[in-house]
Amino acid sequence: MRRLLTTDYSVTSFNLTMLLMRCAFGFLILFNHGIPKLMKFANLQSSFFDPFGIGSKWALILVIFAEVFCAILLIIGLFSRFAVIPLIITMCVILFLANKGEPLSKLELPILFLAGFVAVLLAGPGRLSVDGIIGK
Repeated sequence: MRRLLTTDYSVTSFNLTMLLMRCAFGFLILFNHGIPKLMKFANLQSSFFDPFGIGSKWALILVIFAEVFCAILLIIGLFSRFAVIPLIITMCVILFLANKGEPLSKLELPILFLAGFVAVLLAGPGRLSVDGIIGK
């Protein structure tokens, strides 16, 4: 009971927490968003949201890069802080451009993803990652 009431934490619990966060957010974005976009690339490339005027196909390629490649890097913990930057940008585009003016209930998922990715950016991947193992 005493451990539940303390604000102190151990290094092991921090590292396990960061592993859990990286894997949870990484797997969710990869399997629920990235891979489905990759599988439907031919159908989506002509109608995908293009916030920067680079063309729907290129906007989709950038989002797939973030949601597949960067999510895999996040899961294994390799270049984690760099890997979350495209994911953070993607979530900001979803929040502030693609779903502008939508009710909070529709923005809940991108807000949660954004919070998780920013937490990894600020705290780092932890020791239970490739970055932690090689000593970065």
